[in-house]
Amino acid sequence: QVQLVESGGGLVQPGGSLRLSCAASGSTFSIYAMGWYRQAPGKQRELVATITSGGRTNYADSVKGRFTISRDNAKNTAYLQMNSLKPEDTAIYYCKARDWWGQGTQVTVSS
Repeated sequence: QVQLVESGGGLVQPGGSLRLSCAASGSTFSIYAMGWYRQAPGKQRELVATITSGGRTNYADSVKGRFTISRDNAKNTAYLQMNSLKPEDTAIYYCKARDWWGQGTQVTVSS
């Protein structure tokens, strides 16, 4: 029903920035809360940030003050702006809406 496609990952130096995008197909994007998750090799998948349909946001303590989640309902797209990146931010980043997941995009912050 909803397909999510992440983009914007890549390799970045510590202290650098990336903006991830999550493009959604489907006619009811605006009603879903959206979440960004990440998973590093050998680690549990963890919640990074969420944004409600009304625009209220929450962040993991580890990224608070550095990452910003946003959405553009007219474009059926959610974003994750990542600043001041650290090596420990290296992971595959996934977006989620309800029970639908994207395929993930790799973010690598060089040590």
